[in-house]
Amino acid sequence: MTQKVTFWFDVACPFCWLTSRWMKEVEKVRDVEIEWVPMSLAVLNDGRDIPSDYAKAMEANWGPARVFAKVKDEAPEKVDELYTAMGTLVHPGGEGGKKGFGAYDPVIAQALEQVGLDSSFASVANTEDYDEKLREYHQGAMDAVGDEVGTPVLKLGDNAFFGPVITRVPEGEEAGKLFDHAVGLADFPYFFELKRSRTEAPQV
Repeated sequence: MTQKVTFWFDVACPFCWLTSRWMKEVEKVRDVEIEWVPMSLAVLNDGRDIPSDYAKAMEANWGPARVFAKVKDEAPEKVDELYTAMGTLVHPGGEGGKKGFGAYDPVIAQALEQVGLDSSFASVANTEDYDEKLREYHQGAMDAVGDEVGTPVLKLGDNAFFGPVITRVPEGEEAGKLFDHAVGLADFPYFFELKRSRTEAPQV
């Protein structure tokens, strides 16, 4: 039976990127159907008292998230492909960690071109035109899992969780086994979290 998964993501997050690449591996070895939905660390931190350097990073993160909201709304079949293209530029491509409004504009333009989406999708990056829709998508994640989490958020069956947070991408049957365990835990409505301190950085 096909396992349906909803995956809320912010392209700027390296941990989210690794989890998404794990799910792309899972697609090869398990019968899964993934819906990719944008969420936003900029929305999550909007109005919060955060360090100035992090606030600059959040300013930059608005652009890609807004573009994904427009793509999800108008060309949802391209969200997966665009996330792969833009995420590859941001993470293994070394284009992440940008600061300030508009900082990701060149990355957005390059990714849209790579996947054959019209450049007009980039027009919302530095406007508030799609903020209502972005907040709606983001709220879907918060409604599913609570508002004291970041990204990624995965819904597996009836339950959603923040994570799993991984630092490496398993492949083949190892990816499938990790997925099986995650789905198994999600079957228990009274299971909420497992956590330990991270001892290594994300290996993108």
